[in-house]
Amino acid sequence: MRKKEKSMRISKKQKKDLFDDKLVKELASESPLADRIRPGRLEDFVGQEEIIGKGKILRRAIENDEVFSIIFWGPPGSGKTTLARIIANITKSYFEDMSAVSSGLADLRRVVKEAIERRKLHNERTILFVDEIHRWNKAQQDAFLPYVEKGIITLIGATTENPSFEVIAPLLSRSRVFVLKRHGVPEISQILKRALKDTKIGLGSYKVVILPKALDTLILGANGDARTALNALEIAVKATKSDNKGIKHLDLKTVEDALQHKALQYDKKGEEHYNVISAFIKSMRGSNPDGALYWLNRMVEAGEDPEFIARRMVIFASEDVGMADPIALQVALDVFNAVKLIGYPECQINLAHGVVYLSKAPKDNSAYVGLLNAKKDVKETMNEPVPLHLRNAVTDLMKDLKYGKDYKYSHDYSEEEGHQEYLPNKLKGKKYFSPKNSKSQFLNLK
Repeated sequence: MRKKEKSMRISKKQKKDLFDDKLVKELASESPLADRIRPGRLEDFVGQEEIIGKGKILRRAIENDEVFSIIFWGPPGSGKTTLARIIANITKSYFEDMSAVSSGLADLRRVVKEAIERRKLHNERTILFVDEIHRWNKAQQDAFLPYVEKGIITLIGATTENPSFEVIAPLLSRSRVFVLKRHGVPEISQILKRALKDTKIGLGSYKVVILPKALDTLILGANGDARTALNALEIAVKATKSDNKGIKHLDLKTVEDALQHKALQYDKKGEEHYNVISAFIKSMRGSNPDGALYWLNRMVEAGEDPEFIARRMVIFASEDVGMADPIALQVALDVFNAVKLIGYPECQINLAHGVVYLSKAPKDNSAYVGLLNAKKDVKETMNEPVPLHLRNAVTDLMKDLKYGKDYKYSHDYSEEEGHQEYLPNKLKGKKYFSPKNSKSQFLNLK
């Protein structure tokens, strides 16, 4: 076992020596630019000042080698893995990493077993970095939890998904979640310029000149994802021939081809899916067709199921437009049927038609609010008996028990004369429906 531990320690030492000339040359020739240029020190890390700036708790913990269990939550290319690598370089603990995509319970058991032995033999802590931790199922997370609780393993997880949904509550409560933001233009610009200048592990040896408009397109096209920006830059550089002076001139067309398309963050099962549909609904609710059309296109361009969009519009027609324009529901249903019949790409036109109509329609959610208010009372009065006058007397016994007695057949009475109670006695006089929009042209709502 001691021999095995020794080999682990040697491996760890090799990990730490990131700037050894021989290793640098190997990395430079084999690894993608985004991996080669990844900083190994906090001083070189770009962005995320809110969590890693000087004096911040995470920075102090890393610098003091007192790292606690952490979950980094942020969009792709925001620095989650880079921060984990920096911790690996600094910590005196044994650092092991794995991907939740390719690892299973057997891998977890091995890591835990070795961590326990390491603690017993050398009193050495183990830090485990799990990339894409949201891909671990509940059983895997449950199996890992006791060892985090006992301090045998310090967890560092990285995820693009909301950990509130993807990480079990006990594990989440024993970790500190740090939210990383999408990089802005200044951060992406700084990362790219560093890569272009670095002659050891960057692209400095290529003598690259990039036109300002091409650089702007690259920065904006990355959509805040540093990895996307660096990968596209490397492709563009390698695809460009040097002139007679050995200089590579990157033009706009080359950068656009390297990018292919702007990197849209939109996982149809992830949090951003719900963020975008929320913005879409709220734009229609606010009678803003411009915002609604923008968010509609965000979903369309990301490949969202058009029937999902249309279904939400049908719900919106009743929930938010409601009695102010009952025809809106029929419009939404027509859009849904058109989408099912036609499909992409032409059904975008049908969706836009419905979105503009629903955005411009008057709004009245009184039917929906009435439903919610009644639902609340129903939960508290499920056993309240139906008033006798509202029951049907279908047998003689029921008649003897006064079922239906004193019921007023509404068609035979004026509105005032036919007034009677329609709620259980406990809720007598309760009002659920209270119209908010007095401009309805369809019903005389009182």
